[in-house]
This record gives sequence, C-alpha cells and structure tokens, in this order.
Amino acid sequence: MLKIVPTTPYTDQKMGTAGLRRKSKVVTQPNYIENFLQSIFNTIGDLSGHTYIVGGDGRFYNDVAIQKFIKMAAANGIHKLIIGQNGLLSTPASSNLILKNKTDGGFVFSASHNPGGKNGDFGVKYATASGGQAPSSISDKIYQNTLNITEYKIMDVSDIDLSKIGTQKLGNMIIEIIDPVTEYVEMMQNIFDFSAIKKLFAGGFTMRYDAMNAVTGPYALRIFEEILGAPKGSVVNYHPLPDFGGLHPDPNLVYAKDLVDIMYSDNAPDFGAANDGDGDRNMILGKKFFVTPSDSLAVITDNYALIPAYKNGIYGVAKSAATSTAVCRVAQSKNLPCYAVPTGWKYFVNLMDSKRITFCGEESFGTGSSHIREKDGIWAVLFWLNIIAATGQSVEEITLEHWKKYGRSYYMRFDFEGINTDIADKLMSNLEHKLPSLIGQTFSEYTISQAAPFVYNDPVDNSSTKNGLVIDFTKGEKITFRLSGTGSSGATLRVYIERLDYHNFYDNPQQTLKGLFDIAMEIAEITKYTGKIEADVNT
Repeated sequence: MLKIVPTTPYTDQKMGTAGLRRKSKVVTQPNYIENFLQSIFNTIGDLSGHTYIVGGDGRFYNDVAIQKFIKMAAANGIHKLIIGQNGLLSTPASSNLILKNKTDGGFVFSASHNPGGKNGDFGVKYATASGGQAPSSISDKIYQNTLNITEYKIMDVSDIDLSKIGTQKLGNMIIEIIDPVTEYVEMMQNIFDFSAIKKLFAGGFTMRYDAMNAVTGPYALRIFEEILGAPKGSVVNYHPLPDFGGLHPDPNLVYAKDLVDIMYSDNAPDFGAANDGDGDRNMILGKKFFVTPSDSLAVITDNYALIPAYKNGIYGVAKSAATSTAVCRVAQSKNLPCYAVPTGWKYFVNLMDSKRITFCGEESFGTGSSHIREKDGIWAVLFWLNIIAATGQSVEEITLEHWKKYGRSYYMRFDFEGINTDIADKLMSNLEHKLPSLIGQTFSEYTISQAAPFVYNDPVDNSSTKNGLVIDFTKGEKITFRLSGTGSSGATLRVYIERLDYHNFYDNPQQTLKGLFDIAMEIAEITKYTGKIEADVNT
C-alpha cells in the first residue's frame, strides 16, 4: 500500500565529493534517510522505466536503509532494482554492474573508509548512468530539494528477503537479487593474467590480504583463495560486520596496523594488501616494505604492457593535485599525457569518458582505470600480483628498480583532524592571502619559486575548479594544503609534502621531509589556529 508521509527538511544534507556522509546517530533520526532519498528521486523526475543497482558495505544501518530504499523506490515508480545478495555490494562492483547492465545509475549505502557502528558513520553514494559519482550540477539540485521537501512516498509493506538469489516483485517493481561477486570476478579475469598469478601461488608465493571486516571479504576469498590458489588463510577479516569488528576500515599504515606489523615481522609473507569499507581503496606492502599510493600509481603506469587488457597501449594518466609527481615522470618517458585534477573521482570520469586517460589515482589510497568509473581496490592488488608474476621480482625489487629509473619522490600526507570548520576556513583564507608575498622567500635551505591556489580547467566541460593551495620550491619540492570533506564532523587539514631524490632511496621519509614539514607549520600558522604541534595521522 502506498503511503505519503509528511516531513520537514533537514538542512545538513549537502553531498560531498563522494555522496552524503554523516554520523550514524544523525542518519538514524526519524525521516532523515527518507528525506534524502526522496530528494534524489524528486531531482531525477519521472522514474518510470528506470533501473538501478543497489547495495552497501554491510555497516550498521545498512540493512534498514536498503529496506527503506526498496519501499520508496517502488512507491516512486521505479521499474527495477538489481540488488546484491544480503544487501552487499562493493562500490567498484556497483559501477561495473551499472555499465554492464546499462542501468540509470546506482546507490551504494556506505561511508567508504570511515568507521562503522552506532557511534560510527553512515553514508549514501549516488551514481549516474556513467557508473561514477553524480556531478556537482546534480548534487547541488539534490541539496536544494532537501531544503524544500514536505513529504516522501513509501510502500507500507513487510521487508523484502534479500538472502535468496532470484526475482520477485513489489507492486509493479521488479527486484532481482544477484550474487554480488560473480560478475566482478569475470571482469577481473578479462583484465589480468589469472593463469600466471595462479602459477605464482602454486610456486609457493605467499600473501596476506586484510579485508578489514568490510565488503571485499567475499570477493577476496573467491578470487585469491578459491580461484588463484593462495594458501587457505591468506584472506583475513573477511566477514563484513556492522561495526567492522571495531576496525577503522581505512587501509593505511595507521589503521591497518595488524597487517603492517605482520608485513614488517621476520616471518612476513611475500605480499600484503588491504582494502577499505566499500572496496575502492587499497594499500600495497612487501616484506618490510610499504608502497606509497603515489608510487603504486607510477609503478602500475610503467608496467601497463604486462597486463593483457592494456598490452596494446593506454590513452594517458591522471592524478589528484595532491598526489606526488611520480606518475607524471613515467608518463613523460612514455609520451603519455598526464593530468592533475582536484580531489574527487568525477574529474577522472570526465577524462575517461573522453578517452584522454586509462589509469588514475589519488594519494589517499585510491587507484583505478577506465574498466569502471570508480577507484577499485582489488583491481590494484591484482595489478601488483600480475606484475610480480610477470617479472619474478618482489615488491621491493620492483619499486627500487622504478626509483633508479625515475627517482624517488619522498612523499607524505599529514592530517590535522577534527578542526572547527570556521577555524579551518580562516586558516586557509589567511594562507591564501599571504601566498604572493612568499614567492622568493628562503626558509632554511628552501627557496619558494611559486605559491598559488591550485586551479583546474576541465578540458572536457570547460568548468574551472579551485582545490587547495600549492607552494613550489626552486629544487622541485612541493607543499600542498587542502581541507578535506570526507569526515563526518569538523574539518581535516591535509598537508602534502614532496621531495625528489635521484640517489638516496632508503632514507626515512619523515626525517627527510621534516624541514619542509616545519616550514608548512610556520607558513600556515597551524599551531596558532588549531593548537596542534603535530599531525594526528601521518601516512
């Protein structure tokens, strides 16, 4: 039975670069998720004949939100939903299904790499028919609808059984429950040399893959252990849990500490990897060796010809402005275009759709290619395994050979978290105002050559976007400041520091970059504004 429920607006439902992301306690307020979903439906307009992909990462409230979505979709006239079994679906798998089935878009209920549980975070990612995130032109309209909403439509019926694969109906709407893993696996098999990777494991190669109790667990078990033959037990924390088992599902050196400790032990396996909550981020490790996301993108680009799907060439590459310049040196050597874009995967999508790039990545552990329109964690892991299988080299040997050829970008990100938004904005405004006066100044051994906001002029849609502040030094060093919107409360100031070295490859990155970090603290007056004398997270 159709039910029309009167409601009042929530004014905080503006979407960030990856959709709506809020504290679980906020999202579970009465009518909160219903208001947001109805606002999306109102923005789209006539939904008759529309088909959408639906799933989530299994975090707290995932099951409730998906049931609400199903009932609202039927009430709003949607023709068909394709839903991952038990409501599970990774973000990369969702993008693949959107493109393969040519649907009108998709919804992933996830807060990505943010913690889950009642005291954690919840979110909604809305993708268009492109398979990628909704552009700002659409998300801005959705937000305006959230400010004016007065009612939402929902079917007053029992919950749908999402455990059984097959087709059922709710009113006039078709619901197809699918295995969330199968089609994603088929896509990976069409990209990589699975037989070569299988031989690698058969020869005694070992790995540890940490799914962090998030959505990629079932994918990893199927691919790495069942198909490729990795030793049983190679995949750990593979059951998706509402609170991720108390883990923070962000694959970096801080939050994936258990994996890092094992990979830096005397009994470390040959290869280590982790993915985040919804499966779009990745971390790569060798024995006592960490590969930065920036270096990972550069190594992947340098070795594209080893992968069956890319052996005939790639269009080009792109990086976020904050990512190190390592990949651009590779691109230059191969006569490939290299684009620097603002943070946000939608900028990469424009370049993919216009056939300007094939590979892309962000320093925040996100790497991907044009096989879908999202970053893809397991894709990156398989890419590294394929390189290892083809070269017979270890992770460290591959990376060291890369540094000898292109130089090493000593690179780190320093996160200052939980800053009052007004204070963070004031810090950035003050810094931007003083940038012109910094040019030509010398701090210790470093002289500033350029200092300006990063401005991106999109070659596809001719839009212009300002994203962060960049300071360049005469010897190629770089400091980038940017406020992040991926948190659910307050602001995070991210400071990215890079220094290129063609001779010394094993220095301590934090010590190597300390002088530049001190300069960043001084120039931006970080302690004055935030009271912090060091970053909360260093990666």
